[in-house]
Amino acid sequence: MQAGPAQPPRSRIDPNQVPSPILVQENDQAVYENQSFSTATRAVPPLATTVFHAIDEGNCNPRFARLTTYNIPCTDDLANLASIPLGLVVQPLADLGPGEEPIEVVEMGEKGPVRCNRCKAYVNPYFQFIDGGRKFVCNLCSFENEVPPEYFMNLDMSGRRMDLMRRPELRKGTIEFVASKEYCARPPVPVSYVFAIDVSWNAIQSGILKRAVEAIKQLLYHDERTLPQKAKVGIMTFDRAVHFYNLTPGLEQPQMLVVSDVADVFVPLNEGFLVDPRESRHVIENLLDTLPTIFEGNRTSEPVLGAAVQAAFMALKDRGGKLSVFQTMLPTFGPGQLKSREDPKLFGTDKERTLFEPQEYFWTKLGQDCATNGVCIDMFLFPSAYIDVATIGGLSALTGGDLYLYPNFDDGRDGFKLVNDFKRSLTRTFGFDALLRIRVSNGLKVTEHFGNFYMKNITDVEIAGIDSSKAIGVALKHDGKLDEKQESAFQAALLYTTANGERRIRVHNLSVPNTTGLGNVFRYAEMDTTICFLCKAAVAQTLNSSLKQVREKLGEKCVKVLSAYRKHVASSTSPGQLILPESYKLYALYTLCVLKLKAFRGGPDLPSDIRVFNMRVLKSLGVSESVPLLYPRLMQLHDLVPPYGQPDERGRVKLPPSIRVSAERLNPAGAYLIENGQQVIIWLGRQIPQPFLREVFGVEAIEAVDTSKRVLPVFENETSQRVHAILAGVQQDRPRHLHLQVVRQQMDQFGEVEFNQLLVEDQNLDNMGYVDYLVAVHR
Repeated sequence: MQAGPAQPPRSRIDPNQVPSPILVQENDQAVYENQSFSTATRAVPPLATTVFHAIDEGNCNPRFARLTTYNIPCTDDLANLASIPLGLVVQPLADLGPGEEPIEVVEMGEKGPVRCNRCKAYVNPYFQFIDGGRKFVCNLCSFENEVPPEYFMNLDMSGRRMDLMRRPELRKGTIEFVASKEYCARPPVPVSYVFAIDVSWNAIQSGILKRAVEAIKQLLYHDERTLPQKAKVGIMTFDRAVHFYNLTPGLEQPQMLVVSDVADVFVPLNEGFLVDPRESRHVIENLLDTLPTIFEGNRTSEPVLGAAVQAAFMALKDRGGKLSVFQTMLPTFGPGQLKSREDPKLFGTDKERTLFEPQEYFWTKLGQDCATNGVCIDMFLFPSAYIDVATIGGLSALTGGDLYLYPNFDDGRDGFKLVNDFKRSLTRTFGFDALLRIRVSNGLKVTEHFGNFYMKNITDVEIAGIDSSKAIGVALKHDGKLDEKQESAFQAALLYTTANGERRIRVHNLSVPNTTGLGNVFRYAEMDTTICFLCKAAVAQTLNSSLKQVREKLGEKCVKVLSAYRKHVASSTSPGQLILPESYKLYALYTLCVLKLKAFRGGPDLPSDIRVFNMRVLKSLGVSESVPLLYPRLMQLHDLVPPYGQPDERGRVKLPPSIRVSAERLNPAGAYLIENGQQVIIWLGRQIPQPFLREVFGVEAIEAVDTSKRVLPVFENETSQRVHAILAGVQQDRPRHLHLQVVRQQMDQFGEVEFNQLLVEDQNLDNMGYVDYLVAVHR
């Protein structure tokens, strides 16, 4: 043999033979294409990516709560042997799917809903009525309770209550009770919204003030989905002082009141700060139109964020509500002033985690006070340098609010996104002044909660504000042996005030079998929920462990779970064979995807603000939003044939088939769309045909495509209409506004870096490719 240059060892695994998430998702979608999912079945629910129609028949709709496995191991030893984390992800106010029955509201009089006297569980379909209907046995703690006289009903021959069909709380997995007086610490009122806008030099120069004003105007007066009836609004601005505005309907124009003593801030008006936006429309519009002019010559560059939030808190603390803050820079002046502590020398070291903790207790205390009084804070941050997301972002993390980050804000690039983010954050289903309690049946206990909220004690999750896309992870553990002949029960009860000012208790119930068989634990395991749960737990670990240790733990967990299956469940196999459980065959890929997220990935190039922002987003995401974030959706836009880009019989746009996210799958003569639930990128290959460019972009050459545009032009041709329909269809599936970016192959350097980072099956971001990682896990 002739000696030649050494060839790198070729991977023996064919990339086309490894488990494909697209195949898994398509197969699951095919199952529910023409049939509904009944929650009474003891099957694993549809995947989080599947479009399905659920029928509530005793267990709650999986949109509200999902378990990591739907067969609970009977003992702690069995759970440890499987290594699958035991957990629950709850999304209490999730939106229902099209055509699903609305949640029934039950009024049970002054005494409120029937509850177990021992564990305080709410009445549900799994309470067992005995002794002719005079008693019931609680499904969570097995305690025998007397049925209250007003709730008594005889039983039929099969032991069921005669009024079963008239009692939705005994048939439905999710129910909403009207809260009686004992559940109201103060009289419930409709939600109030306060907008606090930074008007310092930075905000004027970058165009943020103009955009913020436009966003508020659109929300209040130019949109079909406006704020709830009877909602109140208030507007504040701040630089080195805090400015309040009297918006009383009878005024010719708004009155400005300035509080310059920011060390001892107060609300200078009793009436006229919080007003009905419809009654005060002319005063509010007058103010919004003149704000950019009032402050156009402002040279102050130290916005007093701490004092502004304190003042808004004082205005809202007796009624609860939502505060939206627009802030441009690190608050270096006034109460809670901060200093820049960003130090790239700490990146990648054990000390990096100090950058993830708040540097000043003032902000933590302020966030806790807001949480306790039902004041939820959304932060819109526009930094051009370090802004300390870990500290000031804690205001939204502790109160259940949202955090939005626009580094180096450019009005042409980010203005449209800001307006849409703002509208979406305030028009989603929203509840405030909330308390969440998770109850589990005998033999299990709740050990930890993961998410954005505040806890004074170990059981009650205080959430100042919660919307339809917020989810909370719950870690479970055995504290006894479970009976295989019985089921394990889970109940999530959310006490909250609706945006319209009604006090309600929303209760979600789940009851699933117990098992002594390790095979069943795996067979009924749910990959999407497990990985969402592990992400939330990993973010919590970053405060006590280095990122390197967190990454190692995630990798070790993957190896442990797969080797447990191989060792204890799979029948005799040869050592060279890679054995993956059916339910967990994507585990290695999803673990690799987690390691590539901005929250966890290595490398010295990621500022702590960006990393902490991504951690906070992960903590609040539900299962259905976390899956595309891990494994983005890629589809081709060239050569579109019917029915792609056209509505189907249910009115949903038919999207092109998804493609594996790897550069190998891209054709230089093609155009592709990739989205991860947060952003959408259209990638144009160098050899893209001229007709496509002309029909979609209105140009003759790829060099002429304007990549700064965030909205595609509309043309009267089929290709343009289909591409627009596909973009609208993708957006329809996602609760957040998707930021559009156009990237041209080998022409847009930064855009291509961003695009390539989304190709998670490839080797990138200091991490292996999918095939190599599978081999490494197997070893």
